[in-house]
Amino acid sequence: MRGNKGFTLVELMIVVIIVGILAAVAIPMYQGATERAKASEAVAALGTIRGAMRVYYAEHGTYVNASFTDGAQVTNGSVLDVSDSDLMGRYFSSACYTFNGAPTAAAFSIECDGALSAAPNASEVASIVRTINQDGDIS
Repeated sequence: MRGNKGFTLVELMIVVIIVGILAAVAIPMYQGATERAKASEAVAALGTIRGAMRVYYAEHGTYVNASFTDGAQVTNGSVLDVSDSDLMGRYFSSACYTFNGAPTAAAFSIECDGALSAAPNASEVASIVRTINQDGDIS
């Protein structure tokens, strides 16, 4: 009898099991990384708003109780010099951003809630919520 070449069924089953274990570990890690990458768009916009708020405070000694969707306070270079187009991204729109705090208070926070987005890919970030405070702490 000549030597048979090829793999046995047991060898193939072991390879399939190893590939399955690797996939079971890699897929959740990939999904977590993609969510963090999408959330980075919100964090960048929150930083832009925070910077504008701090500039406004330095010039006026108070924070502006900003609405990021009405257009009156933030568009066309008015008040904060942050336009709706600055906040419109692939996943988040200006409707996502909410100012929390009183203009006279020394502290504020700005929240980005993906469930409020009107951006083209909004459905992909509906569960993402990020908040930044006056100190730049992100949660």
